[in-house]
Amino acid sequence: MYQKLLFPLAVILFMASCAKDDHSSELDNELLVAIENASNGQGVNYFVLPESDDFANIPQDPKNPLTAEKVALGKLLYHESALAINPIKPQATGNYSCASCHFASGGFQACQTQGISEGGMGFGITGEGRVKDPSYNDVDLDVQPIRTPSAMNITYQTNILWNGQFGGTHLNVGTETQWEYGTPKATNQLGFEGTETQAIAGLKVHRMGINKNWATLYDYVDLFHSAFPGVTDDTLFTNVYAGLAIAAYERTLLANQAPFQDWLKGKHNSMSDKEKRGSIVFFRDANCTSCHTGPALNSMAFYGLGMLDLYHQGTYKSTKNSVENLGRGGFTKQPEDMYKFKVPQLYNLKDSPHYGHGASKKTIRDVVRYKNLAIPENPNVLASSLAAEFKPLHLTDQQMDDLVAFLTFGLRDPYLERYQPTSVHSGHCIPVNDPLSKADLGCE
Repeated sequence: MYQKLLFPLAVILFMASCAKDDHSSELDNELLVAIENASNGQGVNYFVLPESDDFANIPQDPKNPLTAEKVALGKLLYHESALAINPIKPQATGNYSCASCHFASGGFQACQTQGISEGGMGFGITGEGRVKDPSYNDVDLDVQPIRTPSAMNITYQTNILWNGQFGGTHLNVGTETQWEYGTPKATNQLGFEGTETQAIAGLKVHRMGINKNWATLYDYVDLFHSAFPGVTDDTLFTNVYAGLAIAAYERTLLANQAPFQDWLKGKHNSMSDKEKRGSIVFFRDANCTSCHTGPALNSMAFYGLGMLDLYHQGTYKSTKNSVENLGRGGFTKQPEDMYKFKVPQLYNLKDSPHYGHGASKKTIRDVVRYKNLAIPENPNVLASSLAAEFKPLHLTDQQMDDLVAFLTFGLRDPYLERYQPTSVHSGHCIPVNDPLSKADLGCE
């Protein structure tokens, strides 16, 4: 009797499994069609991120070709708080790094409304606990009047920052009159692309630096020689070459282990059905790829969406008159560029719950809802500056739920710690080294 019942039960379970697989397969096929259309016939490969050591397929500056030695040096320098040699207050020497505001656990963002380099203290668990050091006046803090952009997938950006001001090539050809001497924008005159320009300029902006004595003290001399063979010592141990190494490393920060990336490579069980439905909404129903496209789901276009600025959040050194509020127009000074900001990449959004150039949204669903309704919230933004693409999407609650699932989980690479070294030559804590942070990080 038991055996007679077992066979029908096995058939039922098999059929149920097949039904589930068939449904999932239907979603896979539907998504494949949506991706084919969104890529203009190029298919899944159009959205695949390369492996981080596949230098031949990673976009790069021809003046700074990627090498394993250069990336290895940059990985250390990016996380090396000993580079903090020029703080306003001597007590902050050696306490912060590039990774202070762009670290792995935060999806290479700050995990706060406003990242704090010098003048910050503490870290918490994933950067959420970094606060202003009470011994600092607001004016002495190293903060930016706009939300810290992600360094994730930065290699797919030719010009860097929300306004695209960094980079002496591509979009910035013709903007030379805006590269004022004595400002960080003058770094564009070196002729590098955005990632390299920003890395070089950022060392000075964030009160860091390098010299031969520093490299000798912390045993980086041989690494520099390996990364840049043939460059003489009088020019090698400078911010330029340190920045080039950091930029080379940043170009390898690719979210290529996200579930959606696995799905693109044929592992169709890497995403849940909900995430697959959400990706169909992304690539078809909501037409998100009209702005967010390519391997990083970004673009080098600038759009006005009428979102609030950072000063609306009550942050440091950000005011109603901050030029950063004007977006691309604040750099180019052209009326048609006013209030327009660069399209960001979309991977690992979950890791830092602050969205928009002014961090006015605190959840991914907030962003989706805002774009679905398409009602501008910033009274300072003229209607003429709003993008034609900023219009109601008419998504249902279910479609929004599914889209949020795709953006939250399907596009999250859970293994970004692979990009963080276990130690740096100074022996300092990573990514910050002030006393409170050391206690938080447990690395005293």
